[in-house]
Amino acid sequence: MEIVKKIAELKKTIKKIKSKNKIIGFVPTMGYLHEGHLSLIRIARKHSDYIVCSIFVNPTQFGPNEDFNRYPRDLKRDEGLLKKEKADLLFYPSVKEMYPDGYKTYVEVEELSSILCGKSRPGHFRGVTTVVLKLFNIVQPDIAVFGEKDYQQATIIKQMVKDLNLDVDIIIAPIVREPDGLAMSSRNTYLSPEERTNAIILYKALNWAKDSFYKENIKSPEYIITQMKRMIEEKGGEVDYIAIVDKNALTPVRYIKKGDRILLAVFFGKTRLIDNIEV
Repeated sequence: MEIVKKIAELKKTIKKIKSKNKIIGFVPTMGYLHEGHLSLIRIARKHSDYIVCSIFVNPTQFGPNEDFNRYPRDLKRDEGLLKKEKADLLFYPSVKEMYPDGYKTYVEVEELSSILCGKSRPGHFRGVTTVVLKLFNIVQPDIAVFGEKDYQQATIIKQMVKDLNLDVDIIIAPIVREPDGLAMSSRNTYLSPEERTNAIILYKALNWAKDSFYKENIKSPEYIITQMKRMIEEKGGEVDYIAIVDKNALTPVRYIKKGDRILLAVFFGKTRLIDNIEV
């Protein structure tokens, strides 16, 4: 596996790969890889000949009081995991390489970026779309794989690709969960043992909501959200939001129907976890 830290060097490598008519698959990450990330690489492998993975903890998507400095990092561990998955190239740029002195350009998908997580984390998705567009321009992938756990992020990136006529196919991969149902996340390492045990309620609440629709024909978002909130708060979770939305527009629905999406963000202690499920 080749490791590249400079944009100019990566562009030269990509040019060579493109000249051989190889299909480039891309998996952008912030590192501290887990099985969820590795599943994205395996999916990319099925659709491409050459796999590029990036590790970059992107400062522009973190707010001033968020966890940029303490976000978990372990490059050696990540390198080992990527080699096992037979990734072809790791792009590992510095902050200064991605945002040199005098950097002034940002991209933002309106409306979708200001709701749900975007409301709680102003500027977050502006940072996400900016860095993803930069990475797409640098790597020039034919396909890119993102995880369904970050459902709003995936929806926003698909909208950006459509609006800006980018030549990359976006694949959304299923959520990978721990044996007890907790969605895999690098931030799970922040949880205390008690918080980790209690956090299972997120998946339980989501499944309860889905079962209530199919088994009891409950279509009221207000009722479902109220009951989910009660369940989560009983386990010590502090609800940021629970929303039942149209799967494409991410707007709240008046009555629940098949295909809608239930999304939530919940704090356990200082750790903010997100999850979602399709109705």
